Amino acid sequence: MGRAESRGEREAVRPLISPDDPGDALTEYYALYHPPALTRVHLHRSTQGAIDGFLAVCTTGADLFRPLVVMRAETDAVGRELIRESLIAGRPYHFVVPLRYRSLLEEALSASEERVGLILAVDPAEFRPVINVLVVQTAGASGGKRFEIRSQGRVVAAAGTNWQSPHFGEVYVYVEPEARGRGWGRSVASACTAALLADGVRALYVAAEGDEASLDLAASLGYRDTGRREFICQGVRVR
Repeated sequence: MGRAESRGEREAVRPLISPDDPGDALTEYYALYHPPALTRVHLHRSTQGAIDGFLAVCTTGADLFRPLVVMRAETDAVGRELIRESLIAGRPYHFVVPLRYRSLLEEALSASEERVGLILAVDPAEFRPVINVLVVQTAGASGGKRFEIRSQGRVVAAAGTNWQSPHFGEVYVYVEPEARGRGWGRSVASACTAALLADGVRALYVAAEGDEASLDLAASLGYRDTGRREFICQGVRVR
């Protein structure tokens, strides 16, 4: 097992992910398109030399001290070895992986803040933009998209992209408690969705299981459940 540094080595993970699958979209972005200086991709090879797993450790603006981890492994044994060999014991990481890896992570990590994310994708045929003159486009973190509504000089609603690859972009939405119920979250989310569609990429939105408010907002804009699920947690390697 080795750590991928060159572009060619990062490209080696492509057989394990599908560029058309919403369930692979976040992993594809971080393994292939996240800035190289902020990304370390660890490869696992079978006894025949074929790549049968990888784990990417990525520094992000969301938490500079808790790297994001994405991974793929053809077997649990490969996944366990990747975690053991790639992660520093005792250091906290933020994991976003397919739900099928939940038991593997719970075995290998001291996990907390566990949740399941539903991956939704907008149906362009059902998307109807919301026009709101209060929405202003601003510069997002690391060049990402961001749309805001301000009230009394401060941001009360915002939507933007967590990441964007050539195929997909993931939308986030936040509304201050006192500004909810006015449709402002829907307005900024609509603006961000429209911008992604204009770029020719599919817009995704991840809602926590049971978060009916987020699911309703997404559905009102034409987002539909892809059937893909993410397991999200904070974790420290213990074995």
